[in-house]
Amino acid sequence: MVDTRFSSAIHALILISQSATPVNSEQIAVSVGTNPSYIRKLTARLSKAGIIEGRRGISGFRLLRQPADITLLDIYRAVMDRDRVHLFDLHHNPNDACIVGHNIRPVLGGMFQQMDDDVNHRLQGMTLADCINGMRAYIARTAS
Repeated sequence: MVDTRFSSAIHALILISQSATPVNSEQIAVSVGTNPSYIRKLTARLSKAGIIEGRRGISGFRLLRQPADITLLDIYRAVMDRDRVHLFDLHHNPNDACIVGHNIRPVLGGMFQQMDDDVNHRLQGMTLADCINGMRAYIARTAS
């Protein structure tokens, strides 16, 4: 099962940041292609992380920080309830009597850790503003 919380949260945040008026969970859900309750769960996590806030008496959300100050790792941490991206797990019961089974965990474990570190570093260096700029560039390229 593929987890889409991260991409859905980025989608919602771009929509919120680019809207001239507050955007509510129903409007976000229509854009994301999901239901409002799913969006409310995401926005609750984003709010708890200090990325967005709902306005009292106004239906909708606004960013609490500039898009350039919100890293993709910040978003990931908020919606995935993890401090770091963890891509791959090792199988639990390799046979120690087999030369591959005996050595696979430390070998793959080190490789997988390096991949996780690389992804975490990349997400820390990318921002919501990068996503917005990428979308604008894509729209400009494809509009012609």
